[in-house]
Amino acid sequence: MKIAIIRKKYNPFGGAERYLNLLSSSLTRSGHEVHVYEKHARAGGLLRYGIPDFKMEKHYIDRRVAQMEAEGVTFHYNSHVGAAGGTDPRELLRQHDAVALTGGAEAPRDLPVPGRELDGIHFAMDFLPQQNRRVSSEPVKGADILADGKHVVVIGGGDTGSDCIGTSLRQGAKSVTQLEIMTAPPERENKGLTWPNWPMKMRTSSSQAEGAAREYAVLTQKFEGANGKVEKLHGVRVDDKFKPLPGTEFVLDAQLVLLAMGFVHPVHEGLLKQLGVDLDPRGNVRANTSDYQTSLPKVFSAGDMRRGQSLVVWAIREGRLCARAVDLFLMGKSDLPR
Repeated sequence: MKIAIIRKKYNPFGGAERYLNLLSSSLTRSGHEVHVYEKHARAGGLLRYGIPDFKMEKHYIDRRVAQMEAEGVTFHYNSHVGAAGGTDPRELLRQHDAVALTGGAEAPRDLPVPGRELDGIHFAMDFLPQQNRRVSSEPVKGADILADGKHVVVIGGGDTGSDCIGTSLRQGAKSVTQLEIMTAPPERENKGLTWPNWPMKMRTSSSQAEGAAREYAVLTQKFEGANGKVEKLHGVRVDDKFKPLPGTEFVLDAQLVLLAMGFVHPVHEGLLKQLGVDLDPRGNVRANTSDYQTSLPKVFSAGDMRRGQSLVVWAIREGRLCARAVDLFLMGKSDLPR
């Protein structure tokens, strides 16, 4: 059977290689003809275009893609499904026996405060892919976003924020400050805490150790600038309920602000609206975990596009189960593992 797997991006927590390998290769090994539609010029999604090379070299992706191609997976690059002038998702439905939507949760969380419109304030995923393209000698899309000689403020304390720090320092930033709205975690974890609760403790990434200032329990109030460009960030300390503490206001120099506050749901414009699939209350593609089928016949969804921004272990799990569900749908039975 002929299957289309639509990839606009990969799992933002780094499990894309195993995720896509489980879904595509599992179906190929079961005898299906698998086509992967990738919007970028190369496969790898955030592994290639988001995670910096100093954190993960890209030859690992190339090796995995070569293996998948040797197994029979066909990649269609620069195929942005649902975009203007791109691949029509309804045409894919006509051409394939099954379609899997695995495009991730790409819509970033914004920061709607005064001054947000100033130049120099960017989403992390506008900044990081540019540097990865420079390193791999690919054309950079859009105007250059560079940290050299600038005071950089990164808003968001996760892995993406850490990648912004390391990249900014390598570009020659004058200073890098990372802001986190949560209170500072304890130096030592609570040993009595059990799964599924996360053992909170202070962790320092290699990028943070390179010289970033880290500020916790901070709320950004507004941005200030001149000639349309950001120059200052106004913040205030908050309590454990995120309420501002009077008298704790402060101002930071900021010629580049990077928003790394996570993702809210898949991008709705284009692919999802053209297909007309049902969404759940959080804006993700509605599909259950028993058969991974959406509201449309022969259309499946898995990973972050289905469950929202999540962890690599869930991406791996859903890739395996979705492959089995597609195989079962097409053949009436499946020998793929659960």
